[in-house]
Order: sequence, then C-alpha cells, then structure tokens
Amino acid sequence: MTHPTTREARTALRIHGARLVDGTGSPPVDDAVITVDAQGTITYAGPAATEPTTADRPADLRVVDAAGRTVLPGFFDCHVHLAYAHGSPPGRRAELDPVLVTLDTVTRLRQTLDAGVTSARDLGGLSTGFRTAVESGRVVGPRLSTAVRIISHTGGHADVRLPDGTDLSAGMSEIADTADEARLAVRRVLREGADLVKICATGGMGSPYDQPDDEGLLEEEIRAVVDEARRHGGKPVAAHAQGNAGILNALRGGVTSIEHGYGLDERALDLAGEREAFVVPTLSTVYAGIDKETMPDFHYQKKTRWSGITKENIARAIEYGARIALGTDAAVGPHGVNLMELSYLVDLGMDPMAAIVAGTRTSAELLGVADRLGTLTAGRTADLILCDGDPLRDIGVLGDPANVVCVVQDGVVRKDLLPAAGPAGRR
Repeated sequence: MTHPTTREARTALRIHGARLVDGTGSPPVDDAVITVDAQGTITYAGPAATEPTTADRPADLRVVDAAGRTVLPGFFDCHVHLAYAHGSPPGRRAELDPVLVTLDTVTRLRQTLDAGVTSARDLGGLSTGFRTAVESGRVVGPRLSTAVRIISHTGGHADVRLPDGTDLSAGMSEIADTADEARLAVRRVLREGADLVKICATGGMGSPYDQPDDEGLLEEEIRAVVDEARRHGGKPVAAHAQGNAGILNALRGGVTSIEHGYGLDERALDLAGEREAFVVPTLSTVYAGIDKETMPDFHYQKKTRWSGITKENIARAIEYGARIALGTDAAVGPHGVNLMELSYLVDLGMDPMAAIVAGTRTSAELLGVADRLGTLTAGRTADLILCDGDPLRDIGVLGDPANVVCVVQDGVVRKDLLPAAGPAGRR
C-alpha cells in the first residue's frame, strides 16, 4: 500500500455529481456518488439516489463536486521502462551519472501518475528501490511491480553488449544460454526482489543483432524459467514475444503474458485462450514509437516493416476476444501520455468500454491485484481519476493528461486541477 506523504495526508472523501464508469464493464451511472473512508477504502460507488444515509460525516471529510465529469478507476500500464528516457537506447544509460538517472526516473514516475496511471509494471531496468520509495512515501508515483532485469540469450534482444564483450546494459540484462543458466538467472533477479520475471522469447525491433521473427530462449529454457518462478512463490513470467514462432514457444512454456504479440496468428490466439494467458500489445510503439529522425536506421526499417502486420494481428486478437491488458512500452514511446494506448486499441476495433476494462480490471487481473484494484466497487482501494469529457464517446480525451483533472491513489489526492471551491465550503 502507498503511504501518504506529509503534505498529502489521507482523509475521508466524497465525490458527487460524477458520471461513473466503474471498470467492470457495466453501463455508466449518471449522477453518481463515490465515498471513501479515512483508510482509503471505497465504501460506496453508485447512483446518488441509493447512497446510504449516515447520521454523521467525518469532520475532515473532503467533498468534491465532479460537475458531470467522468470518474473511472486508476489505470494500469503493464509494460513500462521508467528508468529510461524516451528514445534513449538502453546502452546509453551506462554513460550517464546515476544520480541524474535516479532524479529523471522520479520525474517520469510523477508524469506517469499524473497521466492517470496509478499502478505500473516495469519490465526491465528499474531497481526495487523505486518500488520501496513509492511504497514508503519518499517519492510520488504509480505503485510499482518490477522485473528488475531481462533474461535473454547471448546475442538476443536484451544482450546489450558490444562485439568485444563490453557490457552497456547498466544492469538491465541477465544472459542465459541453457536451461540451467535460465534457472540461475531467475534466482538472481528474485534475490534482488523482482516481483515477476521477464524473458525474451524472440528478437526485437531495437536490438541490432536480431529480427522480431528470430526465436529467443528455447521452449525448454522457458519451461525452466516458469518452473523456477513457480518454485519461488508462483511469480508470473512476462515474455517479450513478437514473432509467432517465439510466441508459440512462450505459450507452450507456460508464461503468464505475451508482451507485444505483433505476430500473433490464430494458432497462437487459440493457445493463449487455452492457457488463459494475457496479451499486452504495446501499440504505442507502432502509433507513437516510430521517428526516422531519432531512430537508428535498422530500428526504423524493422518498425515500418512490422507496423501493418502488427495492426492486422492485434485487430484479430481483439476480434478473437483475447485477454488484453494495457501496456505502452513507455521509453520506446513517450512517457506521461500512457492512456493514448486506449485510442490505439479502439482504432483496431475495441469498444471504448472494453478498452477501459482492459486498462483497469483486466490489467489488475494480470498483476494479481483484482481483489483490491481495477474497479470502483465497495471494499476496493480508492484508486480513481476524474476526467473532463466522456471517454465512452471520445476515448481520446484520456490520452491528454490535461483532461485528467484529479488523481486519487490509495485514498490520497495526488493531482488536483479542479476549479477552486466557492464560498459555500470545501471542495
């Protein structure tokens, strides 16, 4: 749980006059009320007409007039790289002063929270110290799950070494070339406190030595990773998987989620359904992650070649009803505009309500926290946002952080751009 800072203490909260989209997929509720107790737990979310009456309200109750704005659950971004600046190759971080990297990372944490993302899963490069810093109130940002490092084979997608062996990964990579080495790699990242394990099942766009269709860890090595993660508390395993052969290897190996999934075919979608695996499409890397001026030519060529393939296959995954969770691969694309990903899902055929569910309830299921987060229902933790506009009519309003006028995390108001209250009382 996030601990409130001295300046942002938790108080009881009542939001009224809202249009409620609760993250469950249920129809929106107009003129809704959401009440939160002083422990940061939702006590009511529903129509004002059926709000329970109480004899006494807390003396420090904070009342917010939503004035017809939409209230939604705090969103998840299940695939970020917060330790890296947008467009900066991973190998460049080793050249930077670690103090500056830390300070810049804290800035990106705040930008991500202000965009409406109250929980994030970092899939490579972020130490567990940042998770602790958020939990303890030292810094403000999304509650974090982190993989710490990425397990790859020699010459694979996460092998950030020069041909002479110089390691530029700044601690991002774990190299494993056999099933036994894969087990050791899992043990090392878990020893550092990783919440999940990240592997490379294929090559990738940003790596110079391979192609997205290249296979990464072998199926037997992926099975070893999954088994080792199971032996240590059942940690989930996320697979960077772009080409279809590697996607199939990852699914047969038992991973929890397919990251990117650009080459998904019907066989893979069927297998993902059978295994109840999640797909995190990271469409931001296609819609907002291609810049010829700043990208190396090999990267640009791969991206443009795969752009149409990606859109076609993810559209099919949406039509199939795949278990899609929201992720952006922020750092490949810009930080702080995470909810633009919703627009990209809608552009490929997802209904706006379904896209919101993907970014809230389904993402909470992927992270194993759906009993506490992801929906605005009584008993859940009060992570919520207020936005201008109606995202069910125009999902794009959520992609502009300026429209996210209030962010509440664990019952603490973290962002407040609402108009000041009038003389009648406290907002």
